[in-house]
Amino acid sequence: MNKKILILSPHADDEILGCGGFISKYSKKNYHINVLILTNANKGAPEIYSSKDINLIRNESINANNFIGTKKLFFENLPALNLSNYPIYKIANIINKYIAEINPEIVLIPSGNDINDDHKIIFKAAKVAMRPNKKNNIKKILSYEVLSETEWNEDEKPFNPNYFVSLDKSDINKKVKAFLKYKSQAKKFPHPRSKEAIFNLSKVRGSKVFMRHAEAFKVERILD
Repeated sequence: MNKKILILSPHADDEILGCGGFISKYSKKNYHINVLILTNANKGAPEIYSSKDINLIRNESINANNFIGTKKLFFENLPALNLSNYPIYKIANIINKYIAEINPEIVLIPSGNDINDDHKIIFKAAKVAMRPNKKNNIKKILSYEVLSETEWNEDEKPFNPNYFVSLDKSDINKKVKAFLKYKSQAKKFPHPRSKEAIFNLSKVRGSKVFMRHAEAFKVERILD
């Protein structure tokens, strides 16, 4: 049976920025990769994001995930930018629903040190949902970094990865091309959400472990 992966993404595009290389690499190995985008900015900040904006981003997400190799893409409607006013237990219950449905062996979650509160809250809710107090198939929980979120944290808690996934040239190129399908989110260099920054980070992470390109993660739990 192919391994099942669940990637928890606070917002549309976090999954590609943080895990695009992982998705590309392991989809080729026939891993069953599921992405859950948890928030809807129109629900949390309709004065900033219209329904038209949300439809645009979600269509971009569908295109990006189809391109990168995601097997199934799910959307929830938690209030982006307003998640701090939403009960943690309700978010954990939503995550638990997908864990029960998908039965993943590996779960990827955003870093708990990101500057964005939505990322911190999803991290905490995921850890609550995956407390080892019930039977499931989860063997590995990894947190990932997101450009313009993880490196901007104000808590003096740098992202110190201890788990690296090597990427070949096709994986990093596919990650960059997938992110560029988020036309509404992609920026020009030197903004961190640019194709150059994504490519450069993969080289920095790769050089830490003598690889040309890599994605970096932090181990939250491994069960052998």
